[in-house]
Amino acid sequence: MPDNYYAVIMAGGGGTRLWPLSRRETPKQMLALAGGRSLFQIAVDRITDLFPLDRILVVTTAEQAEGLHGQFPEIPKENFILEPAPRGTASAIGLTAVVLQKRDPQAVMAVLTADHYIEDNTKFIQVLKAAEEAAGQNHLVTLGIHPTYPSTGFGYIQQGGYLNTFQGIDVFRALRFREKPALDAAVKMLDSEDHSWNAGMFIWKVDQIMSEFSRQMPQLYQALEKIGSAWGTPEHEQTILREWESLKSETIDYGIMEGAQNVAVIPAKGLGWNDVGSWSALYEVLPGDEDGNIILCEDHIGINSKNILLRESGNHQRLVVTIGVQDLVIVDTGDVLLVCSKDQAQDVRQVVDLLKEHNRNNYL
Repeated sequence: MPDNYYAVIMAGGGGTRLWPLSRRETPKQMLALAGGRSLFQIAVDRITDLFPLDRILVVTTAEQAEGLHGQFPEIPKENFILEPAPRGTASAIGLTAVVLQKRDPQAVMAVLTADHYIEDNTKFIQVLKAAEEAAGQNHLVTLGIHPTYPSTGFGYIQQGGYLNTFQGIDVFRALRFREKPALDAAVKMLDSEDHSWNAGMFIWKVDQIMSEFSRQMPQLYQALEKIGSAWGTPEHEQTILREWESLKSETIDYGIMEGAQNVAVIPAKGLGWNDVGSWSALYEVLPGDEDGNIILCEDHIGINSKNILLRESGNHQRLVVTIGVQDLVIVDTGDVLLVCSKDQAQDVRQVVDLLKEHNRNNYL
């Protein structure tokens, strides 16, 4: 791969659906959900065969940067790009693009995630190589995930005509982006076999995405130009704070991709991808016992217990006993005990909203 190919890992999210384990100081990407390495560490591990550590950039917030760097100190500290405040993925990607453009005007950037699970790393690297070649032909490349069921929780990308084959992988023109659909629409898209899940991963030339910012989001582009001019100077911090304050929050999908020119999609198959967006998602990526139970605690006795997920953290030591229960998620962090049905695990974010509403910030 050329030495102007860079990975940008988006690592500023909160992961509220994995509360109470995911908190402000220890968000989802910093967690080792099944022990061992954190999602962020795994995200870096999976790409080091393609990107040396000095060409891996991390976009995050100031409150998370120290913890993330502590988990992977081999990544140069200057490669951590800090957002003053969350302003959506368009601003975060734009900030990294303008910093990278100043560092290497010929840069190609792969926008990746810090909190997804990918089973087949070899296949993923092959897809990233193909995407770089497609980006070299002036395509804005998005990685689609081959859908395995009619999900209403993901956005979709509709593929058009065949463009080319790179690294043995077919690349298609992207016709349109569709936000999270109703179930009947999701079923139709799955049956059509020309839609992919939108995983929020993109590959493009930096100058090309900056051109799209200029055309479609001129206010953001002007702010980015000022930040880029001040980057590395004594005025850097003051400039970014001033410009960031007036920015509107927007996603890269709405702000750029839906109206972008020359967009391509790679409908990647066989990655074993999962966004680990909720506790119920862990049932898809972690092995269970003969009763379907995923037990992530030191001491558990289960009697007639099936399909339960039990996750304990902290320094407390106690025996956990379950009798005659099934399809439950149980998470014990010491200060919070969460018990919910597996099929309502997505609703955990409502608890976070209530805690914010009642200023119970010690639990956030």
